Amino acid sequence: MHERDIFDERQEIKTASFSCPFCRERNDYDVRWMARRKKKQTPRNMNEHDRARFANSKDYMVRIDDQLMCKNMRCRKRFEIPTSQSVVFI
Repeated sequence: MHERDIFDERQEIKTASFSCPFCRERNDYDVRWMARRKKKQTPRNMNEHDRARFANSKDYMVRIDDQLMCKNMRCRKRFEIPTSQSVVFI
């Protein structure tokens, strides 16, 4: 049993505001997320353990981007996304 049997995957783009640690300028950046939403019906050929896993599963998002490039034309340096949150339950 794989996660792709339980979830439908789709990429989403969310806008977040970050400040560059080098030039300290704040801008809005597009951050890519992989949204995994639970399928409406249980897949076939599942045993009891897999059915329990399907029943307990929840929708969630995983952050794809780890680094961003500063939008300031004079800076343009890459920096890591400062929040440690890379998985969000929907």
